[in-house]
Amino acid sequence: MGLWAIAAPPLGGLIRPLDAVRSRLLRTLTLIPGARHLVVAREPRVAIVASLVLASAFVAACALPVWVIAVGPLLWGIPHIVSDVRYLVARPRLHRRPWILVVIGGAVIAGALGLGVRGALAGAVVALMLARASLPRRALGVAVVGALFALAQWAGWKADLAFVHLHNLVGVGLWWAWRRRESRLHWAPLALFAAGCALILAGSVDVIPALTGGLRASWTGLDLHRLAWSSSPVLTGPLVPRFFMLYAFGQSAHYLVWLRLMPEDDRPSPTPRSFAQSLRALRVDVGGVILWLALIGMLALACWAFWRGIGEARDRYIDLAFFHGYLELVAASLLWAESGLRVPVGRPRALPAIVA
Repeated sequence: MGLWAIAAPPLGGLIRPLDAVRSRLLRTLTLIPGARHLVVAREPRVAIVASLVLASAFVAACALPVWVIAVGPLLWGIPHIVSDVRYLVARPRLHRRPWILVVIGGAVIAGALGLGVRGALAGAVVALMLARASLPRRALGVAVVGALFALAQWAGWKADLAFVHLHNLVGVGLWWAWRRRESRLHWAPLALFAAGCALILAGSVDVIPALTGGLRASWTGLDLHRLAWSSSPVLTGPLVPRFFMLYAFGQSAHYLVWLRLMPEDDRPSPTPRSFAQSLRALRVDVGGVILWLALIGMLALACWAFWRGIGEARDRYIDLAFFHGYLELVAASLLWAESGLRVPVGRPRALPAIVA
């Protein structure tokens, strides 16, 4: 009760028109032969949506990478952090184990004080040592994470740069492991993601940003040279735009995982929820306080973008949101030890209606 029982933001008036459009669209789709199965069945729907979004994200990351890097965090950054908290803390009920929050907080503070990703790895080691898991499993986890800590210590600043890219892969890996599946359809978007990364690193798409001018966007206040410091191990040569496009593509995939794929695969029912149902479920999981903080944060970012420019707003978001990568690393290590990253997903006896 009290502060933590505060009512969620009153967003129903914004949600209802969206649900009306959704309902009409779904009614139209179900008239197409075979389309109802693709909408109702979880795995075909998720595979198709994920593949289409990844294909679009690949095109955008190659054609307009500065645009993607500048605008993506302002639109999807805070909502995806809320999703992080929902699926890595609230849903596994880690918030009911205070020592977990202490370990995560300690990892974030250590990282902010100069340890960088080594702080997160140290936090993961502590979490694994205290996990509710067998001794061999904890020992294996500590050995692997300990080796990564030693590697990060040896690599220095390059370890933090690598984590900028690898943290996007952490989200993809969590989605891959989150639930047991009845088909192999989820391999389609995973293969598309891997192929997109390979094409970018191989230089197969170098000509695209050269034709579109996507490495420049003066209206954002950002440019390739400024952003290369946080995305590329070198500052000159053809690898610079490749690592930049790779980061733009990985960031888009990361947002897709937390905002679309994890909600789809976490819930027991295979049918899609309405926007109103999704909002109610989110409120139950994280509470009104976090939703108010998220809404205020998004409005603050919008005001900052209007006042100081999109690039400045994006930079402030990155400064404030660095902790979520450490949260993902510590929580993922703990969930691996205790549950293999999988959550129980029941099979409903009957498929409920998907349109209102």
